[in-house]
Amino acid sequence: MPRQRAEVLRLVADAVPRPVAGEPVRVAIDGVDGAGKSVFADQIAEVLRAAGRPVIRASVDSFHRPRAERHRRGHESPIGFWLDSFDYDQLLGALLDPLSPGGSRRYRTAVHELATDRRLDEPWHVAVAGAVLVLDGLFLHRDELFGYWDLSVFLDVPFSVTAKRMAVRDGTCPDPEHPSMRRYVHAQRIYLKSSRPAQRASFVIDNSDWDHPVIDQTR
Repeated sequence: MPRQRAEVLRLVADAVPRPVAGEPVRVAIDGVDGAGKSVFADQIAEVLRAAGRPVIRASVDSFHRPRAERHRRGHESPIGFWLDSFDYDQLLGALLDPLSPGGSRRYRTAVHELATDRRLDEPWHVAVAGAVLVLDGLFLHRDELFGYWDLSVFLDVPFSVTAKRMAVRDGTCPDPEHPSMRRYVHAQRIYLKSSRPAQRASFVIDNSDWDHPVIDQTR
């Protein structure tokens, strides 16, 4: 791993709070589509595990609503993508509330499989004392969620860069202003304007260059 990326990961991992009375610690990795959230979260989880900390790794992608609900406002609706993509009742009930202070610690990391549009009946797990939840996904600093995080990261990458990454990953258009990208890009602009994730996050990291991320802001 490039030295600069390893150093940024170490700095973020070192900032993850120690558990209080064995309570779980909750870490969010946020950013727009293509910002590198999953990779960053996987790498932070590896650093934490190497330091001897137990990690629960999860993604908001496993808490999507069924396809019919996601597209009920139309297949091209940015508002629909912003409001209807994820089942926050399930996210809170199955994962975040149980891992909050005073919670049961009995949790699930997935309730929906996006590829098959299938509801999952995953087994329940019990978090060990001091477990660190590392959750990646879109919209994690929205009003309903940002108060849950003991530490959060916002990966700040321009749409001009993320659209090209998504074109390679998903085969979508590399131009973020293309009509086919409107549902996703405009929804995320709504999020950036309404929730101001860069002002709410513990760390804002420019992840435009995979090998040379830069910490722009800490809080």
